[in-house]
Amino acid sequence: MKYVEIIASASSCGTIDAIANKCKALHCWHGEVADNNNCQYRLLLRDDALQQALDDLQNVLGAQPLARIIVLPVEASLPKDEQANGGGKPNKKDKQAAARESIYEEVAGNADLSRDYLLLVLLSTVVAAIGLIQDNVAVVIGAMVIAPLLGPNLALSLGTALGDKALVKQAVKTLTVGVTLAIGLSMLFGLLWPGPLDSPELLARTDASLDSIALALASGAAAALSITTGLSSTLVGVMVAVALLPPASCIGIMLGSGRLELAAGAALLLAINIVCVNLASKVVFIYKGIDPRTWVEKELAKRAMRRVVLGWLLTLLLLVGLIIVRGV
Repeated sequence: MKYVEIIASASSCGTIDAIANKCKALHCWHGEVADNNNCQYRLLLRDDALQQALDDLQNVLGAQPLARIIVLPVEASLPKDEQANGGGKPNKKDKQAAARESIYEEVAGNADLSRDYLLLVLLSTVVAAIGLIQDNVAVVIGAMVIAPLLGPNLALSLGTALGDKALVKQAVKTLTVGVTLAIGLSMLFGLLWPGPLDSPELLARTDASLDSIALALASGAAAALSITTGLSSTLVGVMVAVALLPPASCIGIMLGSGRLELAAGAALLLAINIVCVNLASKVVFIYKGIDPRTWVEKELAKRAMRRVVLGWLLTLLLLVGLIIVRGV
């Protein structure tokens, strides 16, 4: 359930009551009218009714400059309500558990090109490069835990789904800087590492194959599902990092050591993973019904989404062709 607190004009009382009834709110409270003629309203809603309620409330309260909608999670509700806690039948038409606004806040916040992001990319790259060179799987996994590459990838998919050009540009910028930093830093390891660069873990990232596509598609789908269902994305972030950071580190190491053919193989693997992660997450966002609120924005986002999905599919087909050619 979600607890929704609304600050709006007292004249909106009947409208908010109608929205509460339409969305089958479990409870609805009205506060006293303040001196500025605003009133506090509180709704207790099932998760599958939250998005519709937020959309309706924004449509009717958008003209009120002092109106405010606040959504809070519900840790517990007593006495136990069977309908509110899963005993009733959910709305089958609404496959989306988390609200669009909460998804946006989480994803957009993790796509910022901040000093913390750059530092985490730097640290995870150092750990990943050492783990790959020394053939230490545990160290490579440790690098995945701190790698922050989930944020910009999901932001790119969500920005496309919502038609948010600013979020798409920010995501592309953050992802590009992160991958470039990982490759550049790894080149120093290739240049300066005194020992051989032939560990199985390292060489495995220079060989792109069709099973790499399945791994990346699963990673992207799991990432999008973790966000839209409100579950923790920490472990899923590790899965996405597995698909992105080791190949990027491998590219840099091989470039630094002058092994261009192996660097090209790692670059192909990285490209496949980026395409598949974004393609799969976009499909999940479409399935979950993540789209803009207004009709005009929905139509624009649908057209943009079709073009982007088609572009990713064509790119994936091209990369598959490169895999087949390299394997011949």
